[in-house]
Amino acid sequence: MSDFVALITIIIWPVVPLFWIPVHGLSKIFKKLGLLTYTMPLTTWLPLAYFIYSQRDFLLQFKTGFPMTINIIGIVLLITGTLLHIWTGKLLGFWGLLGLSEISAKVRSRLVTEGAFSVVRHPTYLAHTLMFIGIFLMTEVIAVGIIFSKKNYKNLLMKLILKLELLTTLHIVQNIILLNTECFLMSHKFARAWYSKA
Repeated sequence: MSDFVALITIIIWPVVPLFWIPVHGLSKIFKKLGLLTYTMPLTTWLPLAYFIYSQRDFLLQFKTGFPMTINIIGIVLLITGTLLHIWTGKLLGFWGLLGLSEISAKVRSRLVTEGAFSVVRHPTYLAHTLMFIGIFLMTEVIAVGIIFSKKNYKNLLMKLILKLELLTTLHIVQNIILLNTECFLMSHKFARAWYSKA
């Protein structure tokens, strides 16, 4: 079961950077495309998802061997992140969660400042981070960015540590890009209301 959860996470996770980084960075272009923007994940993510699935045996074979206590902490983080995501989803609404206002000039959005948004500016990203770390601690699967040859087992522990560092770095870089582009867009869109909540 944990391998299935890890595989689903590894397959689905690239949708976030493949979709949201371009949408936030090139919002004027995507507003012109409108709903056609949602075809972008199909063209960019589906081939990657197929490739990841085809390499699942290799990707899932490396595990950390955490003690049960760490697995339980992972489960708690996953549940916490999931509950936070559900809460932010309710606050944003379905169309807000899908980002319809970012790709359609016809849909008006409002600055959400209540609930989780009154404490954290981007609770959805915090939720993703908690869920992602929770799944990693729960499943113990190290499947990240750099895929090295099965035959080269020298310094395997060092390579696994480097993979974990890469995972963390890529996640942080992705969040920095998303946070900065979203902050820039929101500050221009909502001006005074945005800065008064900063």
